[in-house]
Amino acid sequence: MIHDVVGHEWKSDAELKKLRPDADCVHVDGFYFFDINVHRTFILIEFDEDGEATEVWAGNHQEYEQVFKNNKNTVRKWLKSNEYMA
Repeated sequence: MIHDVVGHEWKSDAELKKLRPDADCVHVDGFYFFDINVHRTFILIEFDEDGEATEVWAGNHQEYEQVFKNNKNTVRKWLKSNEYMA
């Protein structure tokens, strides 16, 4: 996954999903979850306007469900409460 993320500048969500079908845009400000199926690990990454990637959250599937409840609205609230977005 790191190899896929480093050095790429995606012009669209579709372009990213072509390379990483496990990418799920959870907020239009550039926040994506990646579901690494082999390890059942979820990683929330923010891509800024310069294409810089920052890991925001990582955990296993059970932790993901506890924190985010499989709900994009909960993800948005979590991002706000942790000052990742206004």
